[in-house]
Amino acid sequence: MKNLDIKKLLFYIITTILIGTIPSIFVFKSMNVYNSLNRPPLSPSSIVFPIAWTILYILMGISIYIIMQSKRKLKKNARLIYYIQLVTNALWSPIFFGFKEYFLAFLWILMLIVFVITMILTFYKISKKAAYIQIPYLLWLLFASYLNFGVFVLN
Repeated sequence: MKNLDIKKLLFYIITTILIGTIPSIFVFKSMNVYNSLNRPPLSPSSIVFPIAWTILYILMGISIYIIMQSKRKLKKNARLIYYIQLVTNALWSPIFFGFKEYFLAFLWILMLIVFVITMILTFYKISKKAAYIQIPYLLWLLFASYLNFGVFVLN
C-alpha cells in the first residue's frame, strides 16, 4: 500500500459501521432484554458491546480498505465475502434481540464464523496484514457464540 487515501479509508470504516449497526437501531428497545436474561459466566456488562463492536467495525473497515487498495484480481471475491459476512453479522441482532430466537441466533453466529474464517483466508492471499486485522473479530465472535449459547441454555 503506497499512499493513504483518507477519504476511501473513512468511506470503508463508515460504511462498515453503518451496515453493522443500522439493524440494531430497529431493535434498540429490545436490547435492554440482555440485562434481564440469565447469562453464562464471563458475561460482560452491556456497555462493553457497543465499545467492542465499534473497535471491531473500525478494524474491519481498515482491513477492507487494505484489500481494495490491492491490485490483485482476488479482491473482488474478497469484497464479496466481506459484505456477505457483514450483512450476516448485522442480521444477528434482530434475530437475537428482536425475535428473541436464541437458538437460531446461535446457529446464525456459527454461520457467521464460517464466513469470517473464509474471509480471513481470502484476505490472507491478498494481504497478510488485512487478514491479521480480522483476528480480533473472529475471537470476539467465538466469545459471542459462547455467550449466545449460554443464553439459549439458561433461558
